[in-house]
Amino acid sequence: MTGNTTAEAAPRARLSVVLGVTGGIAAYKAAELLRRFTEAGHDVTVVPTREALRFVGAPTWEALSGKPVSTEVFENITDVPHVRIGQTADLVVVAPATANTLARAARGMADDLLTNVLLTARCPVVFAPAMHTEMWEHPATVANVATLRDRGAIVVAPAEGRLTGKDTGKGRLPEPEEIFELCQAVLARGGVTDLAGRQVVVSAGGTREYLDPVRFLGNRSSGLQGFAIARAAAARGAEVTLVAANSALPAPAGVKVVGVETTAQLREAVLAASASADAVVMAAAPADFRPTTTSDAKIKKSADGSAPLIELEQNPDILAELGAGRRTRGQVIVGFAAETGDATHTVAEYASAKLERKGADFLVVNDVSGGAVFGQPDNAAVLISKDRDPIEVATGTKQALAHVICDEIARRLSNP
Repeated sequence: MTGNTTAEAAPRARLSVVLGVTGGIAAYKAAELLRRFTEAGHDVTVVPTREALRFVGAPTWEALSGKPVSTEVFENITDVPHVRIGQTADLVVVAPATANTLARAARGMADDLLTNVLLTARCPVVFAPAMHTEMWEHPATVANVATLRDRGAIVVAPAEGRLTGKDTGKGRLPEPEEIFELCQAVLARGGVTDLAGRQVVVSAGGTREYLDPVRFLGNRSSGLQGFAIARAAAARGAEVTLVAANSALPAPAGVKVVGVETTAQLREAVLAASASADAVVMAAAPADFRPTTTSDAKIKKSADGSAPLIELEQNPDILAELGAGRRTRGQVIVGFAAETGDATHTVAEYASAKLERKGADFLVVNDVSGGAVFGQPDNAAVLISKDRDPIEVATGTKQALAHVICDEIARRLSNP
């Protein structure tokens, strides 16, 4: 018997979103986040702090949201805004969230309109912090973030990059587009954080094996599915490391990205990141073979028109290596099988044999005949394992498939 599932429906139109904006230089980016929410059809109420209005003034928020803004509990008191705004919200997102705001929220303070909204909200709450590296890494902030996560809030880890002044490091607000995508995933899931406290490693993209300084052997993997899985896991509360091979896709909000090129580099990064992971998803497409030798100079065409002979050797099997150690580590290991059938075997038969060889908990099987799946926004797949009936996932977005995969990971982690 085969289970069936389809792509999740998008969040219903005209949801009530509260956008909290606090006093950091990254407040200007919240204007773009507000635009994305309103263009998606959501009803957005902006609740800035007093300090936020020193960076971006009230007229900007009012013009973009179509609503008046306030920072004070006692304005429009007959509408009881400090209670009603939180009570009626489908989502509260605070972006940027300063260290001060995280501290006040963790302590349950209610000294302005935003903190009152946070106390009265019974919907999913997302914090997107932005601050200097030292502030993010300070034990007080670490403890405050842990407290908020323990209460069910999603606290997105900040990105690395240019901060204020000449400083660079971890503490940069993730790009508004990625915060929006994460929030859409949170809305679609109703704020379920079934991977909270879990560490998840995802690989994505296709590796390259160099022949010379300009040529390489590669494959068609775009990385879209792996990035979607990383985004979905983060939206469900996981701490996510994404090992990305040769991908120019934007980093998902709250996800640590490690860039690699070759299969050897992919193996080293995945094994290092997975040492303490609860789940590892090998969505990348590692090259099966590499040249036995690499030329230090560009290989030139021969005068007689003959082509050089390239000798190949097999690369390490990263998924099989992970599968061999999964039981001792208690990890959930997920593999991908991009297969085509031939005259001797079907896609399903090749995938079943791969599952047996690799030792993964389950495989996500794609039929890539004719180049299907690669670089496309949609995907269809079958999840196969030894202990469950196959789960067929009808054609839908790669983000929807990512959540089906995370459903199975969460189920296995809760029922080891």
